[in-house]
Parts: sequence; structure tokens; C-alpha cells
Amino acid sequence: MSTRSELSRQLGVVAGFDDPDAALEQYPTPPDLAASIVHVADLRGDIEGKTVVDLGTGTGMLALAAALRGPDRVVGVDLDRSALLTARENERRVAASADVGWVQGDATDPPLSVEGVTVVMNPPFGAQRGNEHADRAFLETAADVAAVSYSVHNAGSREFVESFAADAGGEVTEAFEAELAIDRQFDHHDADRETIAAEVFRIDWT
Repeated sequence: MSTRSELSRQLGVVAGFDDPDAALEQYPTPPDLAASIVHVADLRGDIEGKTVVDLGTGTGMLALAAALRGPDRVVGVDLDRSALLTARENERRVAASADVGWVQGDATDPPLSVEGVTVVMNPPFGAQRGNEHADRAFLETAADVAAVSYSVHNAGSREFVESFAADAGGEVTEAFEAELAIDRQFDHHDADRETIAAEVFRIDWT
């Protein structure tokens, strides 16, 4: 198993969005965050030999991080065809040996027939007007298809995530703080780079 820092380095070649959509909150997942999530998941036995599904995969950062840790297969789901084309290019750059499939579709109602999988996701935080609580729909999907899920949420979301998981028959078994470094990419951004506090949760749905 590669170290977390080695995994982050391998993911450094993953390209982001060519034309990000603010309404979809298309922010790239930083390599170090993806490496941290997948490293923890692998240590917990949730990656190697498993089917891993990345909901809202974007250009594939989390899916490809998982693909580098010996899963049985990986599936990335996203609405944006352009992002998936970039994800396929990123797959070639990373050169993972795992079977990776890219599926265009709604991550909150994925066109997949799977259950008992490991879900990894960095869903929209719901920061845009009219898109509040967007992460709830992603959690609902994880509750339906996952044995375990790892998801990134806005800082201060622990009470919500724990309550949602409990109501859906799951349990938060691990949580850790994280940071998202976001470069200026939309008109509403005031700074060239902003660091957003976030939290990552592991939920056992079994």
C-alpha cells in the first residue's frame, strides 16, 4: 500500500473542470483531501477488493484515488458529460490498473443496480441559493446503495449528518476535519484563493 503522501502525489496529475458550473458547485477536490479520505477508507478495509462508487465524481479525483488502492471496480457518476470526458483523460494520466467505469446520470438517482458498495463523495454543500441542503439527497442515495460511505460536508454539519444517518438506519463511525482550498473560478469569488473548513464522515449503513 502506498502512503497517503504518495497517493496525493499520484493524484497531482488529475485535471479539474474546464468550465465549472456554479449552480452545480463544481469545485475540484484537492489531491491531499482525496488521498486522506481514501487512505482512511483503505485502512478500514473499505476499498481493496470492493466496489467503490463516487457520486458526483466530477473529473474523477475520488474515484481515481480509490482506483489506486486495489478495488474490485470503481464507478464514477456525474451529470456533466464534459467533466466525465476529463475524468477519462485523468484515468489515463493516473494509469490505475483497476476497472473504472464512468456513468453519466443524476448522482442522487444513479442509473446503477448496486448495493453494499463503498460510496465516496464530495457532494454540493448547498451554498447556492435554491440549492440548500443539496448534500441531503446524496446521503439519501448513499443510504440506499452503500454498506459504508465517506462524504465531505461543510464545517458544522456533524449534528445534521449524525441525525440523518440515525434516521436512515446508519451510524457515523468516524469524523475528521478537512480543508478545501478553492481558487477563484466564479464571479462571486472575492479572493484568488479561499480555504473552506469542512468535515469528512464515515457512515456505516449495514
